[in-house]
Amino acid sequence: MTPVEYMQLKAFARVDGAWVALLWVVSFGCYVAGLSNPTLSMVALVLALISPFVIARQLRAFRDEALDGGITFLRGWAFVVLVFFYGGLLFALAQYAYFAFMDKGYMMQCLQQMMSSPEAEAMINKYGMGDAMSQSISQLQAMRPIDMALNVLTSIIMLGMALGLPIAAMMRRQKIVNNNS
Repeated sequence: MTPVEYMQLKAFARVDGAWVALLWVVSFGCYVAGLSNPTLSMVALVLALISPFVIARQLRAFRDEALDGGITFLRGWAFVVLVFFYGGLLFALAQYAYFAFMDKGYMMQCLQQMMSSPEAEAMINKYGMGDAMSQSISQLQAMRPIDMALNVLTSIIMLGMALGLPIAAMMRRQKIVNNNS
């Protein structure tokens, strides 16, 4: 890949990463709102699950429009990883802003309410996970907003590296050369 091709790849990945980050921010917003409204929880889940398909569609558009219909596996994988990286950076910034300035303990309060419901307590006790659950909740409460954002960013990058393999394999295509000149 030439330096110009690499710059083109990064430019497209940045734009597409911004769109994916917007999708993830909306999904996260629906998740937070879904803590008190189950319908929005479902919307959050659907939005999160469709993001790999959106990224695959963006890779196909990049392949067909910018590269004249052909892309190698490695270039496709690099594109997907960069889209996840740039999208993850923006999403981590949004999550940091949420946890630092807007949450004020709301998610932890909702989590504690869910875990203290009779159904949840029965399940936790049935599997003998009471100590582990209380330890996990106390560890979550001790996390700073930057820790939450960096955990999410790391997870997104790792997920992008893994999901990039099948997406790039499916979107790989040799450029069709027309010799009828």
